[in-house]
Formats: sequence, C-alpha cells, structure tokens
Amino acid sequence: MNAEKEAFVTPCLRVDWGRAWLAPYAGHSVTATQGLLLAGSVADGLNACGTAPVRFVAQTALPPGQAYEQFIFETATVPTRDDLHDFFNGLCWLTFPLAKAKLNLLQAAEIAVAGVGQVRGPVRDALTLFDENAALLSAPPALWDALLARQWRRVFVDLRPLWADAQLVLFGHALLEKLVSPRKPITAHVYRAPVAINSIAKLDAWLADDLNAGKLSGKPFSPLPVLGVPGWWPENENFSFYDDSVVFRPLPPITTIKNSARQTWRKP
Repeated sequence: MNAEKEAFVTPCLRVDWGRAWLAPYAGHSVTATQGLLLAGSVADGLNACGTAPVRFVAQTALPPGQAYEQFIFETATVPTRDDLHDFFNGLCWLTFPLAKAKLNLLQAAEIAVAGVGQVRGPVRDALTLFDENAALLSAPPALWDALLARQWRRVFVDLRPLWADAQLVLFGHALLEKLVSPRKPITAHVYRAPVAINSIAKLDAWLADDLNAGKLSGKPFSPLPVLGVPGWWPENENFSFYDDSVVFRPLPPITTIKNSARQTWRKP
C-alpha cells in the first residue's frame, strides 16, 4: 500500500466498530471498508455497498464555484474526499437514505430562493448543523424535561433507570468522526424522536417526513454530552463524572438569554 492510500485507509481501519454509538453503521462499514481496500478510494468503497440513492464521486467532480448541496441535488452524486469525515458522511447516506435526501432537498430549496452567499441563513444553518452534529433521541417525558432544563445530575443519575427505555442514535457525520477518538466534551445536538421506534429504517422514514424548514429554523435541538449516556462510556459509572461543569453546563439564566437575543436581532 503506497503512502498516499495509507493516509486515508488506515484511519478507516482503526475505527472501533464495537462502540455503542456506531452500532447502526457497523453493517455497512464492513462492505465499505472492503471496497475501500480493493478500489483505493473512499467513493469507490462506499459505492461497493450499492444501497444509497446517490453515487459517490471524487471531490474533483464538483465544479469550482458550485454549491456542494446543489450539485448533489442536480446530479444525485456526492463529491467525496479521501478522508474519515467523508467516509462517515457516506455511511450516513447508506444508513439514512431518506433523511439525507430530505436534508439535501431542503438545502436545494433554500438555495433556489436565496442563492448562495456568505451568510447561509437560519434554515441552511440548521440543516448543516443537523447534518453534521445531530443525534436522535426517543426517551420518557421525565428524561426529556430534565434534558431540556439541563439538569444533568437528574438526567444521568436520578433518572438513570429511564435510559433503559430510551434510544439514542447518532446522525451527524462530523459527530461520528469526532467520536473515533472519544473525549468527554463531545456534545451532540439532540432532536426529539417518537418513542418506540424499533428499527433504523422506520426511524429514517419518520425523520424524512418530519424534517421541514419551519421546524428547523426554530433550532429544535438540545445539547447532550454523549459520553454521559449510561452504558456508552465506562467512566460515567462513577457519578463524579458528571460534576464537570465545563462539560455539563447549566442552562443560562433567563436574563442572559434575553440579552443574547436582543444582541442577535439588534439592527446595525
């Protein structure tokens, strides 16, 4: 294996697919990695799986100056670099084909209205945030209420038994990439999913139907440090893990939120 190929193949081979958060992707990863080894590019490795609604092509296929999302929408091809970030993006396309296509459709619709400028706008910002860093959580109401209030000790200690009835699925490919080297501060933007979704295919179909510009513009996310999830990281069995206020931050005071909102919307 030459040095250039080894530079992107080796990180893919070193991913620990036994991690709890990678379970939805592990099946496709085997075929994609085998294809990667044989073909010599991430795009060809992903195409070897043969189940995505798009094909993966070299990054050089993207014309200079054309928006990435618009190119995908028009050609049903995804420009793909030979790196771990785009490898996970491809696995997300394979695992959540309907939801990824819906995100792309919404991006293209926003571009059609506003064009491509230096500022993406609230909807495209939310779409990008979802694509890169979202996680889907179905959980009992009490757990959700505590999460929204950022009552971390209640979320992870007092209500710990309720996690047995919860389901957390990571969606964002940048989030998955970061967790190849797990660190305590890694935080997902959690999006609420219905309770009792018992398959990834059903979750994909529900999400594709649920996503819309109006809902996303309101930023319906809540932060969740993912290594705090019971059963996902051995260190959180010692409850002092949650005493780190740099990671498990409290909800800002209402006055701070109001002042921040006024600063955000103040006219120049």
